[in-house]
Amino acid sequence: MNHSNRRAACLVAAFLALGLAASGALAQAWPAKPVTLVVGTPAGGAVDAYARAFAEQLGKQTGGTFLIENKPGANGNISAEAVLHAPADGATLWIGTQSMVTINPSAYDRLRWKPSDFKPIVKGVEAPLVLVTHPSVPARTLSELAAWAKANPQKAAYASFSPGTPSQFLGFQLNELLKLDMVHIPYKGSAPQVTDLVGGQVLLGFTQIQTSIQHIKAGKLHAIAVTSAQRSRFLPQVPTLHELGYPALDTTIWFGLFAPAATPAPLLDAIGAAAVKAQADPGYRAKLEQQGFDVPTESGAAFAASIAQESARWAKLVKATGFKAND
Repeated sequence: MNHSNRRAACLVAAFLALGLAASGALAQAWPAKPVTLVVGTPAGGAVDAYARAFAEQLGKQTGGTFLIENKPGANGNISAEAVLHAPADGATLWIGTQSMVTINPSAYDRLRWKPSDFKPIVKGVEAPLVLVTHPSVPARTLSELAAWAKANPQKAAYASFSPGTPSQFLGFQLNELLKLDMVHIPYKGSAPQVTDLVGGQVLLGFTQIQTSIQHIKAGKLHAIAVTSAQRSRFLPQVPTLHELGYPALDTTIWFGLFAPAATPAPLLDAIGAAAVKAQADPGYRAKLEQQGFDVPTESGAAFAASIAQESARWAKLVKATGFKAND
């Protein structure tokens, strides 16, 4: 090797070494400054409860500062856009939900973000929905509820925690399967939905277990069925819609962590490692389970694959219902 070639080889090696050193420093530095987890729902609901528990755990684990910023509106689209408008430096991350990530792309004609704009990091929690009624409804089974709804069409309205979410689509499907004509009443979050269900302003709806279970146990709401294929360990006495003969309604909702796809790979690796470690912490898992959440182990490529599969399912349902969300 002549002098020129040796000099070139040395320069290449030096640049590679610098690059690896920089990558390692970048990965080890996270979080180098406070990290904001942007939540697309109001404070007080199930998504917010998960995000705050996750932020607390990440803070304990990394020694960093983790903040929650609630940006509700347009079923999470406002929060997604806010994250994408921030620098992709690992300091602004998104708490996405099943409906935001797998339904919104089919439901909104002029979506100002796309799924490929985000990198799935970890599926944080998962749970079925539960169909509940106000105690004034004289029905304790699904068949009794169907009979009551047919006999009382003026009262038979169902609440969703947001339009374009499984809580709306399940009500739509229940209407079709049971030949009902229930009116849809949309809310802006699970907390206000359950507040009005408990108050009797609306008499039934598909709710998140985390916001309704305390009211179910207190007798302020009655649980008719859950939407998982198997019974929930948190409500073992409540049948599933699957066992009642409606497997097409099998649904679980989830919340998870996403980073802008433009985030440098070493940072994505560091964020992913921290999130997976958080999921594995027994105390953290127990805290979430006490709230009615299941804590899965899905992350990275596996999480992305399940998102793609779910998106295809909901795209078909959105098309079948003709649902279109407003901007």
